[in-house]
Amino acid sequence: MAAMVEIDFLTESDREQWYALARGKDAYFNVERPEASYERTWRRLLDDERIRGIAARLDGTMVGIAHYLFHASVWYSEKCYLADLFVDPEVRRQGVATAMIEFVAQDAEKSGSPALYWNTLEDAPARALYDKVGTFHEGLVLYTYRRAPGRGAAGS
Repeated sequence: MAAMVEIDFLTESDREQWYALARGKDAYFNVERPEASYERTWRRLLDDERIRGIAARLDGTMVGIAHYLFHASVWYSEKCYLADLFVDPEVRRQGVATAMIEFVAQDAEKSGSPALYWNTLEDAPARALYDKVGTFHEGLVLYTYRRAPGRGAAGS
């Protein structure tokens, strides 16, 4: 019999397990962050009402984390952006990620946000799941602004 996935908001007592999973997420994506970034993010997850963090547990052990935020929108009252979703590789394909996405979607709906969205890498293995629970907007391309090295602010 498969274990039941339990999802809830992060609390102060989750700090150590969250940290291990957050570091695991960054290692998986080859991201390096200074320690201060983890502490700042942790405080924001607990203290900022528009930024939320959840934990997924199997048999009482934290095996997944998700971070999301609510933000203003031009056409809607607000939108919900799923910024991070990570499941321990040892327990993948057991419904943990699906349960977390559904939890976030329900929280977004309860909070009055009609739109939940996220980004992922084109070749991410998680796309198999995302294609089942979400809508792929073919043709959309994501751009991020990056100032050229040595280039000052506008007008300088």
